Amino acid sequence: MNLYEAIYQRRSVRKFRMEPVDPEILTKIGRFYEQIHPLFPGIGTEIGIKENVEGKKICRGLFGRIAPYYLTIYSETSDRFEMNAGYICEQISLYMLTLGLGSCYLGGATLADAPKMRDEKKFVILMAFGKPYGRLTRRPEDAKRLPVRELCVFRENPPRWMTDVIEAARLAPSSMNRQPWRFVASQNRIHIFSKKDGMDKPKRWDEFNFGVMFAHIAIVSDELWLDVDLIRLENISQKNFRSNQYVLSAITRVS
Repeated sequence: MNLYEAIYQRRSVRKFRMEPVDPEILTKIGRFYEQIHPLFPGIGTEIGIKENVEGKKICRGLFGRIAPYYLTIYSETSDRFEMNAGYICEQISLYMLTLGLGSCYLGGATLADAPKMRDEKKFVILMAFGKPYGRLTRRPEDAKRLPVRELCVFRENPPRWMTDVIEAARLAPSSMNRQPWRFVASQNRIHIFSKKDGMDKPKRWDEFNFGVMFAHIAIVSDELWLDVDLIRLENISQKNFRSNQYVLSAITRVS
């Protein structure tokens, strides 16, 4: 299984076996992180892995979980640093799946001994991971996601690569399964918007959620050999939309 295949099989694992993982696997996770190209170069990040195979209650917060391992990510605080962190974390989560490990984002939870700041980097999110207690994967059709017709407007009959990219984006996990993204696809461009829920300001974790989704777009684009740029178009960003807020556009040279 590679990262592309993992997109279609990943599920959030919330129950784990309190068993140790081979140290070489943990080393592989660290090496993989070091090879990730961030969504926004120049934003410094740092990850850490905390072992908890004894099953102690070291995770605090409403959505905390007892897990054998926790991954923390810290980031320099600059524009869209949480989006950048989500982009990195989702690739790590998918990589964990290829190693036979399950994972789950724990938004709002922290470790008892984890500082809020580390080397001038801010704590972003906690990820529980380890060997699953139960199923590791799920079928794409079992994912509780909105159908493409409710998420995307196609201006014309889309080519296969475009529907593949949209489908991978559709399967991205999000906090409370909100799926805040909406798409408008035309020719070689997919314009990406954040759904407004009665207010202009994005909800907590939406920036992180979009980073997760952009990771899916990047992975499927790489698998299909698409040359895709995620950029912000000023002619769209200056427009006022009643129900959606413009985020970025995915532009490919494929026509």
